[in-house]
Amino acid sequence: MSRPLILVTNDDGIMSPGIRKLIKIMNSFGDVIVVAPNSPQSGKSHAITIEGGIKCTKVIIDDGPQIEYSCSGTPVDCVKLAVYKLLERKPDLCVSGINHGSNSSVNVIYSGTMAAAIEGYIEGVPSIGFSLLDFSKDADFSEVDKYIKYITTVVLNNFDNKNICLNVNIPKRLKNISIKGIKVCRQAYANWAERYEEKIDENGVKTYWLTGEFINFDSGKDTDEWYLKNHFITIVPIQVDLTNHNNLPLLNKLILNE
Repeated sequence: MSRPLILVTNDDGIMSPGIRKLIKIMNSFGDVIVVAPNSPQSGKSHAITIEGGIKCTKVIIDDGPQIEYSCSGTPVDCVKLAVYKLLERKPDLCVSGINHGSNSSVNVIYSGTMAAAIEGYIEGVPSIGFSLLDFSKDADFSEVDKYIKYITTVVLNNFDNKNICLNVNIPKRLKNISIKGIKVCRQAYANWAERYEEKIDENGVKTYWLTGEFINFDSGKDTDEWYLKNHFITIVPIQVDLTNHNNLPLLNKLILNE
């Protein structure tokens, strides 16, 4: 049988250590095609390019059998371009990451990493977004291999041509604390208490810089935030349907349907 065709992308840019690590891991599973942004695209969520063209150039960065393209667009652009233009057939798996920083809880809404995985899911490709809770460019990825390989094996062996999208977050490596295991769980109810810092740039123009504090309102012990704090890898299955099904019955009573 032919090897699986695996699409690799991210939002930190094609040169980031996280995606270089993920490419090496995915080469052990199948034929790897990399289509990733040529510059950081964090926080772009599901943005797409609709004005102007997208530049996409074939590149060679590391030794390996993978084929790589550097793209001027967003993470979602990368997946769309791969599926509709660059690949001869639909990939068997789409993986995004490894992101530098958390995409747990509400962060999944803003994440370019997860948007790329969700786009793969929309296109009918089993998809996984991987994130490491370490924002450093020198993040330690030494513990991730066996867990990413295990989760990838589970998806490839059980979700062929099935709609699934997984948000996988991996705790930061800490001295004398090992990863305790993997937990499939729900997304915590949390949010950012945001504010803008006002600064003056070199041209004397007033600018505003977004900052804030992440606040977890969820006291449950079955959430991604709780398990990550206790040094477990978390897996949250993601869907595209944003319908609030709990509110449908009440609204149907209140709204006159003609």
